[in-house]
Amino acid sequence: MEVTERVFERLVRDNQDRIYAVSLALTGNRHDAEEVAQDTFLRAYRALMTYPPDRVRELKQKAWLHRIAVNVFRNRVRGTRPRLVELNGNEPDRGEGPEADVIRRAEIDALVARVACLPLRYREAVVLRHVHELSYAEAAEALGQPVGTVKANVHRGLKILRGDDHVDGDL
Repeated sequence: MEVTERVFERLVRDNQDRIYAVSLALTGNRHDAEEVAQDTFLRAYRALMTYPPDRVRELKQKAWLHRIAVNVFRNRVRGTRPRLVELNGNEPDRGEGPEADVIRRAEIDALVARVACLPLRYREAVVLRHVHELSYAEAAEALGQPVGTVKANVHRGLKILRGDDHVDGDL
C-alpha cells in the first residue's frame, strides 16, 4: 500500500466524526452533512494524491480538513438559504425527567435555529471556534482568513446569539 493511501486511511479514521459534526453544524441536517463530509474526504484524497511527500508530512490535517469542509459547504449553499430539518438527538439522558428533557431539547432547537440564521461568515466562525473548539489560528486557517477577522466574526456572531441584534453592517 502506498504511503499516501495509508496517510489518507488514518486521516479518515481520525477525523471522520469531527468532519461529520462540523458538516452537521453548518448544514443543519444529517443528509446534507453526510454529503458534505463525503465530498470533503473525496477532495482531500484527490489533493493528497497530488502532494509531494514533504507537503503531506507537514500538513496541519485538522485545519486543512476543516477548510475543505467549509469550502464544500460554501459551494453547496451558494445562492440558497440553509434548511433546518432536524437536530442531532444524541443528547445524554441526565435522568431529570421528561419535562426537563423537553425543555432542554427546545432550548437546543432554539439555539440551533439562531446559529443557522447567523450570516454565513459569523456562523462558520462561531461553529469552528465554539462548537468544534478549534483555536482562533486553526479556525482562521480553515476559513482562509486572518485571525483578527475570525475573532471579530466570532465576537459579532456571539453578540447576535446573545440577543444584541444590532451589529453594524449586518441588519
